[in-house]
Amino acid sequence: MISELIKVQTGSHSEFNDITGKIESFINKHSFKEGLCHIYIPHTTCGVTINENADPDVKKDMLMELGKLVPLSDGYRHMEGNSAAHIKSSLMGFSLSVPVLDGHLLLGTWQGIYLCEFDGPRNRTVRVSFRI
Repeated sequence: MISELIKVQTGSHSEFNDITGKIESFINKHSFKEGLCHIYIPHTTCGVTINENADPDVKKDMLMELGKLVPLSDGYRHMEGNSAAHIKSSLMGFSLSVPVLDGHLLLGTWQGIYLCEFDGPRNRTVRVSFRI
């Protein structure tokens, strides 16, 4: 297995940051042709997901609905004041596995991989691994 850390700078408190290109660069750098790419987020206030990357309104709609489901302030007991970020991250998840064939991620036509920031802006890392 080959693994690397990818750095991502987020720019706002809550955002979906398209990291598909960074993952593809990792695959191209190592000339991987076929296998499984694993993406892991080693943070507790951001997650990762796959969703549409053609219409930016999808990201806005998802953030809006997550905000309704998990408001920033709702009587949480966690002293740091970022409980909503922890909850949203757990809802999104912290890892993905995407097949690779002929040197390309096997994503659908409209799909992209997103780092889901809920406690930014921050410097984040993404652990990307490849297994044949």
